[in-house]
Amino acid sequence: MDFGHVLVFIDYRNGRVRCLLPAAAALWQDAARTGRLDAMAPALAARLLADGLLVPAPVSTPWTAPVTARSAPASWGSAEHPAGISRPPRVPRRSGIAAAAALTAVLAIRRAGPATTAMHRVTATLRAAASICRHAATTDQVNAAVLAVRHVGWYSPGRTACLEESAATVLLLASRRLAVTWCHGVAPDPVRLHAWVQTVDGILVGEPRSTLACTSVLVIGGRHQRQP
Repeated sequence: MDFGHVLVFIDYRNGRVRCLLPAAAALWQDAARTGRLDAMAPALAARLLADGLLVPAPVSTPWTAPVTARSAPASWGSAEHPAGISRPPRVPRRSGIAAAAALTAVLAIRRAGPATTAMHRVTATLRAAASICRHAATTDQVNAAVLAVRHVGWYSPGRTACLEESAATVLLLASRRLAVTWCHGVAPDPVRLHAWVQTVDGILVGEPRSTLACTSVLVIGGRHQRQP
């Protein structure tokens, strides 16, 4: 993802994030267009290869350049979202039990194998969940699911941040065959990652305005089948 002042790489196998400043980013993009490292300093090429931002190949082959994202006015890091500070409102007991099961499933999936593939396991699960959905969830249904997950997440002993919350919301709705769109994106200044859900029509649910600064990198779901 190219924001102009920084080039952001996300490895969706292991969740690792790397950033390149403009000088190094320009050289990387030149290499992307040609498949060659002729213009790149050997030390930089070695570092990019070591970090997995370049992959050796027997033949010089160009690859896809990064997506250009909209930049943002300088915020100096002053925009904050008070998530996790105030206790979420209570939810019906049945909704809480179902949300707890969904959140527990997400936490178990993350820990069910090597840490190097944890992100891949989560995204694969979300794709599988999206494939069984038949109807688009309404804004009220998505909002209720988000609130239920946040309520049980408040008491969770494990990490419950935006990734876990949004993934659990998808699973909770999928248990009722309701489709929602899961998004993972990046915002600039400062560079930060965020995961959220929105309706299949693109309406953000339970999110602060700061989420609008994020550009989606990976989107899962959103397609559904309407039954007569």
